[in-house]
Amino acid sequence: MDVRLVNPFVVAIQRVFESMVHTKARIGRPLLREDGTKSMHDVSGVIGFSGDAAGCVVLSFPMDVACKIATAFAGTEIDENHEDFTDAIGELTNMVAGNAKMQFEGLDISISLPSVIIGGHTIAHPRQSPRIVIPCETDLGGVAIEVCMTVKETPSKKLAQTQGATA
Repeated sequence: MDVRLVNPFVVAIQRVFESMVHTKARIGRPLLREDGTKSMHDVSGVIGFSGDAAGCVVLSFPMDVACKIATAFAGTEIDENHEDFTDAIGELTNMVAGNAKMQFEGLDISISLPSVIIGGHTIAHPRQSPRIVIPCETDLGGVAIEVCMTVKETPSKKLAQTQGATA
């Protein structure tokens, strides 16, 4: 996977968690995930990307960590039964994806609305697209970002102009 597609998510989660959740996200060593095993966590926010790069980003949490993070984000006690729980997780995922999207220089990319999945689940990705998992540790617990994106072979003219003819 192109490092241009991974680094923006590292920067984005650090920025969003520090400014919106008031905790630092310490980035672990990214790893390539090749299997279709279940998600590592109980709660996942998912956002799709389309345009010059296609795929998705998944922000995953253990349930207790998701509740702590939603509480810190909202400034009020939120558990998995609270009516705003999925909105908080979805909005954090949206903020991370949107912040990363702004850093994709020269790529014309759109993002979807977030979906939130709760409970044991598997998020399937196309086999030809590499999946990078970026583990993060916060004072509220562990979080993982899973990025599965590919850049079109012929991205928009804007990319060719900003990066030269060798994209």
